[in-house]
Amino acid sequence: MPTGPGYKWVALSNTTLGVLIATMDASIVIISLPAIFRGIGLDPLAPGNIGYLLWMILGYLLVSAVLVVVLGRLGDMYGRVRIYNLGFLIFACASVALSLDPLRAGAGALWLILWRVVQAFGGSMLTANSAAILTDAFPARQRGMALGINQITALAGQFLGLLAGGLLAAVDWRAVFWVSVPVSVTGTIWSYLSLRETAAGRRGRIDWLGNLTFAGGAGILLAGITYGIQPYGSSATGWGNPWVLAGLFGGGALLLLFCYGETRVAEPMFHLALFKVRAFAAGNLAALLTAIARGGLQFMLIIWLQGIWLPLHGYAFEDTPLWAGIFMLPLTLGFLIAGPLSGYLSDRFGARVFSTAGLVVVAGSFLGLLTLPVDFGYESFAALLLLNGLGQGMFSSPNTSSIMGSVPPEYRGVASGMRSTFQNSGTALSIGVFFSLMVSGLASSLPPALRAGLTAHGVPADAAAHAASLPPVSTLFATFLGNNPIEHLLTSGGTLAHLSAAQRAALTGHGFFPRLVSEPFHHGLTIVFGVAAGMALVSALASALRGGHRPPGQRMPQDGPSTAALGKDPQERHNAPSS
Repeated sequence: MPTGPGYKWVALSNTTLGVLIATMDASIVIISLPAIFRGIGLDPLAPGNIGYLLWMILGYLLVSAVLVVVLGRLGDMYGRVRIYNLGFLIFACASVALSLDPLRAGAGALWLILWRVVQAFGGSMLTANSAAILTDAFPARQRGMALGINQITALAGQFLGLLAGGLLAAVDWRAVFWVSVPVSVTGTIWSYLSLRETAAGRRGRIDWLGNLTFAGGAGILLAGITYGIQPYGSSATGWGNPWVLAGLFGGGALLLLFCYGETRVAEPMFHLALFKVRAFAAGNLAALLTAIARGGLQFMLIIWLQGIWLPLHGYAFEDTPLWAGIFMLPLTLGFLIAGPLSGYLSDRFGARVFSTAGLVVVAGSFLGLLTLPVDFGYESFAALLLLNGLGQGMFSSPNTSSIMGSVPPEYRGVASGMRSTFQNSGTALSIGVFFSLMVSGLASSLPPALRAGLTAHGVPADAAAHAASLPPVSTLFATFLGNNPIEHLLTSGGTLAHLSAAQRAALTGHGFFPRLVSEPFHHGLTIVFGVAAGMALVSALASALRGGHRPPGQRMPQDGPSTAALGKDPQERHNAPSS
């Protein structure tokens, strides 16, 4: 359908709103979980309820990781705008249902988890097709700028969700879900009225076997990793749990079956041949590793601020979720500064230099965080967060533009979905990877420190031993949720009521737990940020090896004489010099 000269800006503004609300809702519940669980009358730290807590966070991420390729493929077949618009509508309906949760306790949690899954389905339709819509709408000379704004908005949405969750949870737990309703309803109406199909759909058959094996394999694998961070028997983590092992090996086997099947079907869901394009393969590898490192940073910063630094500086535990979001704003600011600027410059000078340099900056910021004491000076901390945000902004925009520009127009929907799959899978994997590293670091040092600290303040030896024997993951989740774990542990056993007023004040005050856990936590933090820095450097190497632009006329490396030309379109090759 014909469009006017201003259509590209309409497409940019609408898709930016879509990815902003979709990514904000992926993280908005993280900081607001204490208020949500109090609102439905459920103790999230009770052993039987940790599963509810995990799936409130991970259900959205798992759906986003598994379905974006399928939905990008459907966009290629039936129209990217059509699938995108439907996604906005589904997202709006799910937002309304979430804000109207009529149930309590476990049933109320299940209501929220199920509707979060539906919301993630709509959000995946938005994120899977937004980059393809922009790539269709913008000329090559402006594509990096447009995709940069879109991508940085998506990344900034993850951190703005933390801030919004803290602010809204202080008002009412339902407000966490209310905020999505007017935005998604407005976006739905606007997208149906303004967006137009600018690329012809490429009809084909749906690869049902590929869809089932990929969704099953990825879902089972990520679920296995999720349960691996929960304790099993006498072990601090569940990596020896037969069900977790079955999930890891079973999910991996299904993914291998998926890869084999995709090479045998005429119209595969996941175009493995795209990985023969160096820019596409290197860009996605870098995106995956960077997403894992970024997820680890996000969760570790929340624990660091909420569990240790803010209480040490006089903030009440129940107020720490809000202030953690505020104190992490330099990270978002760095995204917003560097993203559009690097996207604009990469249109002129190529993607490789900006994306690679950005990842080196990210690695440097992780190494800088390693040098900080647990009770740091905020100016140094804020500077390192800003540096990390600038580096990620420098990387993300050019990398997205490079990935999307390296494939033929008819594969942009599935390429956008594949890119989102790697990014979303990295975020989900980061929880399993970095929580496991942190729990392993705490398992050896936290119990004796906790037992000695409690007995020194008058807690009976048997009660102190019982509190110290609880899984470190429970303590980790307590700090993650902005709860005082000492108060939680001693109140549930009735021990706190038998202590003197001075002892109770000391144990439940702002300083006891943060000082107790600071040394074990710093040991775990060293491991986490060291691994994250290594991932950023490997990502930088992959980015540096992405190669220059493809020459005109190169064909898709897959069977069939009608395969589309691969690489950048002639206009893009003309306007963007090789990096």
